[in-house]
Amino acid sequence: MPDIVIHVVASALYAGLALHFWYTRWRTQPPTSGGLQAWERSAILVALCLHGWLIWSTLALPEVPRFGFALALSSMLWVVVLIFWIENLFVNLEIILPVSLGLAALCVPLAVWFPGRVPATTSFEFRMHLLLVILAYGVLAAAMLYALLMAVLEQLLHRSRTQGTALAPGALLTGPLARLPPLLALERRLFMLIAVGFVLLTLTLATGMSLSDSLFGRALRFNHETLFAVVSWIVFAVLLAGRYFYGWRGRVATRWVLTGFIMVVLAGIGSRFVLEVILGRS
Repeated sequence: MPDIVIHVVASALYAGLALHFWYTRWRTQPPTSGGLQAWERSAILVALCLHGWLIWSTLALPEVPRFGFALALSSMLWVVVLIFWIENLFVNLEIILPVSLGLAALCVPLAVWFPGRVPATTSFEFRMHLLLVILAYGVLAAAMLYALLMAVLEQLLHRSRTQGTALAPGALLTGPLARLPPLLALERRLFMLIAVGFVLLTLTLATGMSLSDSLFGRALRFNHETLFAVVSWIVFAVLLAGRYFYGWRGRVATRWVLTGFIMVVLAGIGSRFVLEVILGRS
């Protein structure tokens, strides 16, 4: 099957599933839900396999791979969908699926129009660095969606308190929100993702410095990509330290997560977008 057909099929499958979960979990708002049905899990897994094959055939199979902002976005969303597919085996997070699947549907075909640039090296060290970049982006993107979800829940609970509603927190939420795990459970999972993402980000910086040293004779080159990458690492390091020593949570944690993720995107995807689309360098 030609790659262009796989792009279309994977994107259409993601889009169809996003609409399905929107109508069955949001529009109809069933009173109870036992989680994903077997066919729903299988359908998402098929989409992930098709999407994963596209990424693998672009980055791992060719002797001279191409990598750009479109493939970075596509790979990041593949990791996000995979994480929430796994998460839904243990907790009910169907509420995030329309968003994650919809974003994946939009990002999959981008790689057809924007194939990316040929890297300066195709060594094993470069491919390992690229794998770490993709994993770090995806894990931190999933953490960002977690943080946004928790921000919405906290805003709803805060609004109920200011209005003097004397109801238990669970009674304040309706529809798919009522089927979410407790806020503290979501918070634990959020910081677990942040910790994993921080480790991957650290390894990404380490392999990037090693690669830069072997290619250019110096570990750090002062440019906007390096600047944003280092700032993102500092932001997540401060967040984890604040969580450990001062118990940071809620809006404070959400702001730090969003700031760190924006820095990560600017460091990698943003810089590649400028080079490929705005400056037109292939």
